[in-house]
Amino acid sequence: MTDYDITQISVGGQRIGIVGLKPVLEEVARDFAGRPDEEIKAELMARLGKKNYIVPKVKDAYEVAFFREYKKFIGEPMPEDPAGQTQIKVLGPGCPSCDKLEQDLMTVMAELNLPADLEHVRDVKEIACYGVMGSPALVINGKVVAVGRVPSKSQLKEWLKTVSKK
Repeated sequence: MTDYDITQISVGGQRIGIVGLKPVLEEVARDFAGRPDEEIKAELMARLGKKNYIVPKVKDAYEVAFFREYKKFIGEPMPEDPAGQTQIKVLGPGCPSCDKLEQDLMTVMAELNLPADLEHVRDVKEIACYGVMGSPALVINGKVVAVGRVPSKSQLKEWLKTVSKK
């Protein structure tokens, strides 16, 4: 990986590309293990602020987002960004079943006219943070709802209708 790798994260309900996130997470996890959360947050902001423009009026939202990504990186489950729309993740390496689940989700989201953030996570380390042992897996708003199978479109509709009412 280079410093120019860009990772999409949710900051205040918006998807933002962050340059060099993974190397910084690795360094901070190594150098700041066991330190207080406030020190870790400050260090993440300092290091990531060198290569990324952080909008001053939403600095706090970036700090929360960076810390959430750090906690997920070290294996502590964190809820997705509560602001904004429904967050949907397909976890899997990109096998035919994973791709089918992603396509089925897009179809159902269109049928329901549901604005949501759909992401296909292929990174093994990020998938491991969810504690799933099979693929594909489906995560809606930070909660694993299916593992090792492609749910039916009717089941997907039920889950998405439920979260869109909240």
